[in-house]
Amino acid sequence: MAASAALEHVERIVIENCSIATVDADDTEYASGHVVVAGNRIESVGAGRAPEGLENVVRRIDGTGHLVTPGLINTHHHFYQWITRGLATDHNLFDWLVALYPTWARIDEPMVRAAAQGSLAMMARGGVTTAMDHHYVYPQGTGDLSGAIIGAARDMGVRFTLARGSMDRSVKDGGLPPDFAVETLDGALAGTEATVDAHHDASFDAMTQVAVAPCSPFSISTELLRQGAELARRKGVRMHTHGSETVEEEKFCHELFGMGPTDYFESTGWLGDDVWMAHCVHMNDSDIAAFARTGTGVAHCPSSNARLAAGIARVPDMLAAGVPVGLGVDGTASNESGELHTELRNALLINRLGAHREKALNARQALRLGTYGGAQVLGRADQIGSLEPGKLADLVLWKLDTLAHASIADPVTALVFGAAAPVTLSLVNGKPVVEGNHLITADEDAIARATRDEARRLAQIAAGA
Repeated sequence: MAASAALEHVERIVIENCSIATVDADDTEYASGHVVVAGNRIESVGAGRAPEGLENVVRRIDGTGHLVTPGLINTHHHFYQWITRGLATDHNLFDWLVALYPTWARIDEPMVRAAAQGSLAMMARGGVTTAMDHHYVYPQGTGDLSGAIIGAARDMGVRFTLARGSMDRSVKDGGLPPDFAVETLDGALAGTEATVDAHHDASFDAMTQVAVAPCSPFSISTELLRQGAELARRKGVRMHTHGSETVEEEKFCHELFGMGPTDYFESTGWLGDDVWMAHCVHMNDSDIAAFARTGTGVAHCPSSNARLAAGIARVPDMLAAGVPVGLGVDGTASNESGELHTELRNALLINRLGAHREKALNARQALRLGTYGGAQVLGRADQIGSLEPGKLADLVLWKLDTLAHASIADPVTALVFGAAAPVTLSLVNGKPVVEGNHLITADEDAIARATRDEARRLAQIAAGA
């Protein structure tokens, strides 16, 4: 009763006359329905017009010609790469890393802030309401990089998870990063713990969370993995890393550790329902069963996997086994568009090139990957990822009555199979972030200028190093 009484005094936003894909457990949809937002929560979702007599309605939106969905959720990214787009375009993963690490090792706080703003702006204007960044390059003496990223997300108004990454295996230890681009074991652990303590919010409606995220088997020591897992579980936060991305990684793990990536991760404490891994392209039946058994999640990055010729992840088999799977943009040095809506389409199309062909994924499964699946992977499925009363008001109103989509009868098919749909309205925590297909929380032109300037500065520094 107290909760109901409190809701009587909050401001409400009412959206009516729209198609709705709730992405709830039953995939409930309404051809013409309503969504009522009260404060930062979804109050009601249903068919027809909103209930009569609602108080404190500050905005009423006619959603004719639109589809409402949960906000898109990005589960893997590297924001800093925004200022190194378009480089090493014909390389596989290992060659690409070797080519770009010397440049990435020269980043500093102003570069990272500008790159984060660019990455966030591109995602937010395309329907992303929850973003994440796996940042793992921390050159000494370059400022508060984690704080710069978190500040950019806060200013943009999106929900955010920082996966505080780290590397301690450089070239001299048999890894890929330059020696000056890595931290010490103790420094990485201390920096990660300090970031968790300073920024992680465990509350239901948290806007900022932090995960422990050593980079990848070929750039971190076994001890960093083990102690990172212990740190995360002691602090009660999630864990993230790259896994099984390429055949070269598989070979690397067998040569160095005497086992494949999944067995190696399990031996170091890195399988569990508090863990999600990026890519997971080269997974055999045993690997998939281990992920399903432990509840380990996957961030599927189809465009990046194709860009780096990594292969086609076995997403249909993962889903059939019960593995939580979300979508990721990945860094924009391997996915120059930097936009998650394209991943809905590419996940569907690329997986249809695999063994399951036309039965691999359908439009609604692709939408689920980008919404509820992402919420599962980030450990927030009870808060976001579907349109249900009591959940947080993160949603997108997609315009589907323009030339690009007008002849596609089914709105979910239009959204997934069609061109990128304009975003009429995006709400995060009940607050507008996008209106009329434009960001209202940031100046896109100013961000473009800043990222261009910082990209040039980084290139000049790297050329003179």
